[in-house]
Amino acid sequence: MTHPTSAASSTVSAGDAVIPKLGFGTARMTGKDCQRAVETALECGYRHIDTAQMYDNEAAVGDAIAASDVDREDVFVVTKVHPDNAAFDDVLESTRESLERLGLSTVDLLLLHAPSEEAPLEETLAAMNDLQTDGAVDHIGVSNFSATQLADATELSETPIVTNQVKYHPYYHQDDLLEFCAEHDICLTAYSPLAEGAVAGDDRLAEVGDAHGKSATQVALRWLLQQPPVAAIPKASSRAHIEANADVFEFELSEEEMEAVTAVGDGVWSRLAAKLGLR
Repeated sequence: MTHPTSAASSTVSAGDAVIPKLGFGTARMTGKDCQRAVETALECGYRHIDTAQMYDNEAAVGDAIAASDVDREDVFVVTKVHPDNAAFDDVLESTRESLERLGLSTVDLLLLHAPSEEAPLEETLAAMNDLQTDGAVDHIGVSNFSATQLADATELSETPIVTNQVKYHPYYHQDDLLEFCAEHDICLTAYSPLAEGAVAGDDRLAEVGDAHGKSATQVALRWLLQQPPVAAIPKASSRAHIEANADVFEFELSEEEMEAVTAVGDGVWSRLAAKLGLR
């Protein structure tokens, strides 16, 4: 198997979207700190930037994109509708407000941040579809949905659900959801891919990385990105960590190494690989 050499060139094709596999997460980052981090990420080759209404940082993300030398059309920008804004008119209004904060006319991908009790899912998706028709949104998806909820969303939406953004890392597996995504041409976007920093101190992952001159953190990210339907959005604030997280495309984990990483979460790689159609 060959692999790409940069964060910008490795993608997942899902529905009618082409999503950069490595994204930059911005949860719990605000203001100038967020802006600086996103600007640095763009300088380091990231072309997938993730934000949300809930994060209170869309303006900072927008300022970073505007200040960057990277062309807007080369950046895949994701934001999310707050579950409290899931009613039809609220989806429309809040998304327009998101675009204003971002300083963009169109967002590449709009997600419903989590299942909501504010409105039936069909109503929320209808509004998101209307935003696509109007050109305010290119693609839509969901976040924090189970496989069953994701199946419902794919049935209810007039356009492809191109991703489900969920927690996924070596200690927290998503086998059933991965299988559904692989079978239905949907990207699984992994948030908290480094388990809130816990992977950095894992000697088992560090041992795998030793053979490649890579860290435990880089091994965890590579394990995710080698799974065909998976993208990952690690968060980092320092340039060193931002650069290190992007430096995961010049090596490849063997089947045995994929098995070793899977095993740290009590999973079995051969079973996961079968679900992903790799064997």
